[in-house]
Amino acid sequence: MNQRTLGVAAALFYIFLWASAFVPSKIGALDSSPLWFLVVRFATAGAIALAASFALGVRWPRGRSEWLAIAAVGILSNAVYLGCTYEALRHMGSGVGAIVASTNPLTLALVAPWLLHEPLTVRKAIGLLLGFGGVVAIMIVRTGSGTADPLDIATAFVGVLGSVASTIVFKRWCAGLDLRAVTALQLLVAGLALLPLAIAFEGPPHATWTWQLLVSFAYVVLVMSFGASLLWFWLLTHGEASRVSAYYFLTPVFGLALAALLLHEPVGVRDLGGLVSIALGIAIVQRA
Repeated sequence: MNQRTLGVAAALFYIFLWASAFVPSKIGALDSSPLWFLVVRFATAGAIALAASFALGVRWPRGRSEWLAIAAVGILSNAVYLGCTYEALRHMGSGVGAIVASTNPLTLALVAPWLLHEPLTVRKAIGLLLGFGGVVAIMIVRTGSGTADPLDIATAFVGVLGSVASTIVFKRWCAGLDLRAVTALQLLVAGLALLPLAIAFEGPPHATWTWQLLVSFAYVVLVMSFGASLLWFWLLTHGEASRVSAYYFLTPVFGLALAALLLHEPVGVRDLGGLVSIALGIAIVQRA
């Protein structure tokens, strides 16, 4: 398997994991204090990653700039992105949330030429717009156009900006560091950053302990915060950020596939039109 094929397979697997996290995250947000759920999630995953890093003898950051860059990645990618997303999804429909989240590749592509020196060609712009249009089409078909409070949309978009900013920081200042150390440290920083907010806004933590909550917690800790984070950093290290992020458009595709497989929900002609638009958009971006 050549490097390009491996990169595509890894990107597809990462987006599948990212799409699969919605259900366990929703369970965690409903059955426990959402911010506390994130604090414990990041702290647990960070502790596991830190122990593994010590055991493997990884190369730790050197100098103030490297430590600050890792801290920024943790705060932006986890504390800001997931914190805002969880808060917005308390009231906003998942369809609207998916559309807002899918502005990530578009937003990154707009700033990448200046901050990452990744050119935004006409061909790449067309591909990104096709992908985003496919996402919007699927969400309208599946959930209706929907409405959402402007504040919730703004909150979700702030989360998107945090994710985009974390990608830029990682590409500029962390790509040469040991990814295992970056994964562990940025998770611990994210947990510490959210801790005072959890105390201030939610008071003492509470949870309804069910097997669903326990399984969901184990999944988001081991698979998402630990495994998927490491995979995402690897993808960014081995490819242009704007190209890699275009795969986020595939999130509703995996959602449709899981719904059809597990819930026997039908896939209509208009769904297929959105899927074709997404596939064409990603193909154009990768070849631009």
